[in-house]
Amino acid sequence: MQIACPRGTEDVLRSFYAGVLGLAEKPKPAALVSRGGCWFVGHGIELHLGVEDDFRPARKAHPGLLWESGLAALAGRLEAVGHDVVWANDELPGFRRFHTHDPHGNRLEFLEPTA
Repeated sequence: MQIACPRGTEDVLRSFYAGVLGLAEKPKPAALVSRGGCWFVGHGIELHLGVEDDFRPARKAHPGLLWESGLAALAGRLEAVGHDVVWANDELPGFRRFHTHDPHGNRLEFLEPTA
């Protein structure tokens, strides 16, 4: 899955996606490095952060990221570094879930199965 980002913000992305979310950076193929952005993997997720020169954050459209366990701990880490976490547990049976935004304002949804 690809999420858009502004050019030259790879350090901010690494701080959030690796530092806060705990995903590992995946090296991009040599032919793609010059395009900017970065890739992350972990928890069964692979995210590609790709540069858009006319970047605008996705405030409504968003990926739904399945987080097998530890969702409350993830929410705590996000809140500890200043990210809003909005829980929506009553809207989707069988899942605990919340929404937050990455440092560029892209909306993200995290879901954890309850059964």
